[in-house]
Amino acid sequence: MISVTHTITLKNSMKRKPTHPGVVLKEDILKPLGLSVTKAAEYLDISRKTLSAIINERQAVTSNIAMRIGLATKTSPQSWLNMQDKLNIWKEENKDYNIIPFPQVTEEIMEM
Repeated sequence: MISVTHTITLKNSMKRKPTHPGVVLKEDILKPLGLSVTKAAEYLDISRKTLSAIINERQAVTSNIAMRIGLATKTSPQSWLNMQDKLNIWKEENKDYNIIPFPQVTEEIMEM
């Protein structure tokens, strides 16, 4: 049994916190178009509560929501997911992890 625990802290590759995709949606799409949260939610066929949570950074953009936003804005759903992924990774990079690293793979292990 391995009893050594290592604390791993990842160095943040991005110093600035990435922008939440909900903020991009609000500032770059909804505001310029003059769309209210209620009307935009109607267009996206989601609840006003869900859209409000997304644009106020309380909820992540899921693949389903990314597809809806992509179709409504004629943009790539992947671009919305990429924004969310960058934010998620940035958040995780700021945490400490107590993990046990895998042993280095050697020829001896490979022969087992």
